[in-house]
Amino acid sequence: MSYRVRVALVYLLGFFIDLVNMFIANVAYPQIGSVFGASANQLAWISNAYILGLTLVIPLSRWLVMHLGTKRLFTMSLLVFIVAAVGVGSATTLPYLIVCRLLQGVGGGLLIPIGQTMTYALYPSHQRAKLSSLVMAVALLAPALSPVIGGIVVESLSWRWVFWLSIPLALLTLILAGLWLKPGLVLGSTQRLDGVGLVSLCIALTLILVSLTLLGDGAQGDIGGVIFLVGLFFLIGYIQNALRKQNPLLNLRLLKEPLLHSAMLIYLFIPGMFTGVNLIAALFLQNQLAISPIQAGSLMIPWTLASFLAITLTGKIFNSVGPRPLFLIGCVVQAAGIGLLIGITSKENSLILVASYLLMGFGGSLCSSTAQSAAFINIQEHDLADASAIWNMNRQLSFALGIGLLSGLLTLALHSGLVAQQAYILCFTIAACSGLIPLISCLRIANQRVISTLNKAKR
Repeated sequence: MSYRVRVALVYLLGFFIDLVNMFIANVAYPQIGSVFGASANQLAWISNAYILGLTLVIPLSRWLVMHLGTKRLFTMSLLVFIVAAVGVGSATTLPYLIVCRLLQGVGGGLLIPIGQTMTYALYPSHQRAKLSSLVMAVALLAPALSPVIGGIVVESLSWRWVFWLSIPLALLTLILAGLWLKPGLVLGSTQRLDGVGLVSLCIALTLILVSLTLLGDGAQGDIGGVIFLVGLFFLIGYIQNALRKQNPLLNLRLLKEPLLHSAMLIYLFIPGMFTGVNLIAALFLQNQLAISPIQAGSLMIPWTLASFLAITLTGKIFNSVGPRPLFLIGCVVQAAGIGLLIGITSKENSLILVASYLLMGFGGSLCSSTAQSAAFINIQEHDLADASAIWNMNRQLSFALGIGLLSGLLTLALHSGLVAQQAYILCFTIAACSGLIPLISCLRIANQRVISTLNKAKR
């Protein structure tokens, strides 16, 4: 097994661990709520704390890599993750559990950008499409398996084992990282930490993530809107400050790279928006059409099959056709899939429902796998750590924005006097139209130049 394959395997294991822990906690909520007497809003922070922890630590990844090296930082992150996982499963109070989840997110949040930086640096641009297909396959597998495995564990053992379950896999990854990874270059204290940038960015991200949680709550939607605007103010201030500095916390000048910012825009409006659509669609199908939870959940089967087809297709044809046609097709297909939800009026429209999820799965995954393949093509090796951090922050915010905006829109529509059916139709219509927004950016991609770059790298 070559060195780069070993590095890729360690990265994919870390990626899988992180994603599983993001999705698996949901099935344990009823037991945890019963044990601690917690409300639904309090339980939501079990997941939100993890997402907040991993989002806040990502901006620090490049600076930490410079001072500690990739191998040391990766193994330290795994150790933090394991210790925190033990704490979460052993928690005797809900606040302690949430604090441990935040710490677990800090450990897990570094696994993806560090692993991605190490791995992509070892693969030339023309080989990254197949690598990205593996990454997207893991991204597809983890959310699909997590609820099933979590449900079995909760029923057979207890909610605590949902969090302890990842420890053996994390220990295996730690051992493999210790044996396989070469020590990364440590640059020492050649660059000071941008403290002002770190504080302002952490405040901005925290406020934005908290506001998105509150926007979906009818009673606190107004407060969420105010907090979101304050967070946006801090984020704009951070961006302006970073662009003026020679050595900022993150090199935002990389966003001028057309492929990177187009791929990030795709993630915001396609996979990000689907997370919100999937949430309100579940509410619509169960509350309005009286479809059972099992039937609603089974719609993810055609979605998964179509996603797998799209990911496989991207890996095979990306180098020959380039990103632009794949982006264009993916955006239109997902928009069409969401659009089909508008015409569903009863549970008898089962074929239309299946067709909708097939289209959303194919279109969304065609876009996300193409975005993963295209994002770093023109990024130089010395900029990969910055680009990876920016990419992963955008990925996390995409999912949070999709859920926050659509759940907030649904709440606003229902409170404005619209009947429930009309409110859902409004949300699906806006979501479908938003999927067409990235088309403008996609049309500006110099597709032939990208194909030429890939062919040159192949020689």
